Amino acid sequence: MLKDNLVMLRNIHGLSQEAIAEKIGISRQAYAKWETGATVPDIEKCSLLAEVYGTTIDSLVRSEPVEGIGAIPPAPRGKNIWGSVAVGDRGQIVIPKGVRDRFGLTGGTRLIVLSDENGIALIPDEAFMKSLQNAMERSLEKQD
Repeated sequence: MLKDNLVMLRNIHGLSQEAIAEKIGISRQAYAKWETGATVPDIEKCSLLAEVYGTTIDSLVRSEPVEGIGAIPPAPRGKNIWGSVAVGDRGQIVIPKGVRDRFGLTGGTRLIVLSDENGIALIPDEAFMKSLQNAMERSLEKQD
């Protein structure tokens, strides 16, 4: 878990073991031992690693494999990777239980589907409408 996350994050950020070790004030050899699982960093070093990699300590030290994908890197701070879903023949998807619980989604909840060139996002319609209303109010304030 931790060792795999350290390797993935370092490679994603395009850094060497030496560069990471320097950023957190340890030797390259000490960092290399963390990546092999021979030793583990203390909580203070985990905090520094999480800061360097832009994630949380919790995400750094654990991982949850995604069905059909396997191990994935820890999500950036404030972001979540909930897993994958399959689109049914009629376009339906089942939103993972953790997401439904976290956002209070129940049967009948309306979601707004947004997209850009990279993918799609689902946002509860109440949150979307509130954001839209705030944007409109700011726009009117600027016109005054």
